[in-house]
Amino acid sequence: MGKPRMIILVRHAQSEGNNIHQTVPDHRVKLTPDGWKQAEEAGIKLRSLLRPNDTLHFFTSPYRRTRETTEGILNSLTSNTPTPSPFPRHTIKVYEEPRLREQDFGNFQPSSTEMSRMWQERADYGHFFYRIPNGESAADAYDRVSGFNESLWRSFGEDDFASVCVLVTHGLMTRVFLMKWYHFSVEYFEDLRNVNHCEFVVMKLDPANGKYVLQNYLRTWSELKRERANSRQEPSSPVPMRKRWGVGQDGLDGDDFARRQRARRQNTAELFGDEADTEQMAEAMQKSSSRGRGDVEESHGDESAHTDAANVKMAPPGPRKRIVSPDRLEILRAGRDGGGSRSGATSPNRSDSEDSDAEVKEHIKSLPVRSSLAMALNGELDGDRVKHRVRADALGDQSDVEDEEDAKEDAKEVDRLEAKDKSFEGSVR
Repeated sequence: MGKPRMIILVRHAQSEGNNIHQTVPDHRVKLTPDGWKQAEEAGIKLRSLLRPNDTLHFFTSPYRRTRETTEGILNSLTSNTPTPSPFPRHTIKVYEEPRLREQDFGNFQPSSTEMSRMWQERADYGHFFYRIPNGESAADAYDRVSGFNESLWRSFGEDDFASVCVLVTHGLMTRVFLMKWYHFSVEYFEDLRNVNHCEFVVMKLDPANGKYVLQNYLRTWSELKRERANSRQEPSSPVPMRKRWGVGQDGLDGDDFARRQRARRQNTAELFGDEADTEQMAEAMQKSSSRGRGDVEESHGDESAHTDAANVKMAPPGPRKRIVSPDRLEILRAGRDGGGSRSGATSPNRSDSEDSDAEVKEHIKSLPVRSSLAMALNGELDGDRVKHRVRADALGDQSDVEDEEDAKEDAKEVDRLEAKDKSFEGSVR
């Protein structure tokens, strides 16, 4: 018949794990009850992928968990419920193939402490080349899979070879098989994530060139890390994204154009860092307000009344040029209400310039919601913690410090999952 139209690799269903390998050989580990369900569901899925006139050859690892997975697949594939199956059991050939067995992890496993040390050493050395004591490296497994691939390819020339070939094997061996077949690099192999239990990896024959095209999108750890990083930058949330205004000159968007025109202010403290700048800002704001209300002045003809009203809103009354006293500077650096959850609430810094700093501080302490600033005034927080809690960007938005910490936690979680996936438990179970 020639080459099969499809090659399907299946990782075994869920099997027993944890500390069982200290007393039970790896090849005798059996499926869990959930694993049996997974295997039978895989048989139903396989049936949906086949044509009624397909013939089948199974090659399975001789380990108990892979043989039981094959049995579960065949049970549902050949079942006559709910409809008669076009694949009678006697027409399906099943071969045990020792070269498809899992990477040898030694004999009975040592204590968990020793296993942890060995797995850390394996991670440092490299998963592909590290040879397990009394066992194999992934490179050793690659060598025997290479021999199996050559034997499989030669069998395609047999007249009675099936139209669909199913390989029931293990997680690492699935990746090693693909590495050999598609000439993956060592670096790409080590970046690949493990396939799920009973996940199908499908290779379809392209009649035009006689090559097998991989139908799956293989998942990698580096891609997962990028996705986590991007999700931190652009979270999927019902809260709308901040609008980006227009396009500036040279094709720059509004943000880039504004950034090129001026340096972005990082926090509120920079606004009050220079008294000369403060004076100029107050004068500019007054002039801008006067220009904006020019027609009001013309219609009323009362310049002094307008000036008084502007002074009440724009700067404290009187001849003083300084609009911020040194003692009040620390309060303003933290935001009018201390930042945090009370941003936007009524400010304790009332517009009456006659209020003393002592009154302002007492008012802050009396607030029902305990802001960072109020706690600092009571001596409940140290200075470093205050700076961290009340930091804000140029728009008064929340600091990115917490987001950076969350991003670090996400990265640690991905690293933990990767280590578990590449550990003995992740490989075997």
